[in-house]
Amino acid sequence: MDMEYTFWQMRHLCTSPKVVYQQTKYHKQTKNQWARDDPAFTVICGILLAVAVSSFCAAYGHSVAQAIFTVASVVILHFLLAGISLATICWFLSNHYLREEIAAHTHVVEQRVEWYGTGSLPRIGQSFQLYAFDVHCNSYFPLFVILYVLQYFLSPLLLAHGFVPTLLSNMLYFVALSYYHYLNFLGYDVLPFLERTIFFLYPIGILVILFPLSLLAGFNPCRFAMNLYFE
Repeated sequence: MDMEYTFWQMRHLCTSPKVVYQQTKYHKQTKNQWARDDPAFTVICGILLAVAVSSFCAAYGHSVAQAIFTVASVVILHFLLAGISLATICWFLSNHYLREEIAAHTHVVEQRVEWYGTGSLPRIGQSFQLYAFDVHCNSYFPLFVILYVLQYFLSPLLLAHGFVPTLLSNMLYFVALSYYHYLNFLGYDVLPFLERTIFFLYPIGILVILFPLSLLAGFNPCRFAMNLYFE
């Protein structure tokens, strides 16, 4: 596993994500596949997520059993299973509704968003990753930094009662979720055989509508999330 390249990607996903997807284009040119052929990013992201959730459990949890359950549910359900579900939905929409139409009687090779990383069937000892799931992992990492690392250090303020903690909590979640969808858009926009990829930015419009409504309702997403896991 290429740790140095993985941490390079993680850093640039938070600062200049377009650079990462320029590298994805180069990867396609050199290895003839869009998906990664190294599982390091997914593995490291899962480990960092487990460590961050363990920190929350140490600060707000009530028992070791609860901590184990919370860590397992976040890593397995939220990161992996929810990520696979979202990636599958995006993969389906991309291949069925967003691909460029190829005129009849042309010699252009039809392209699709990859399901397996390379080849038609997996071989023993070779790593295969879905490009759609790669996009989810890329999008998830900055969200992890905001909602698991930054939120942890700001939680004493965010969990307080009053308008300011509610405002800051909503802003934190708005930025994290919006950035997730922006990176999701970049991941599909880099594919030359897709069109109308602006579709992946539409959820940000929904978040813009929900943001003032959440403030008017006095909803604090940070307090809601903490109560969900530790109450």
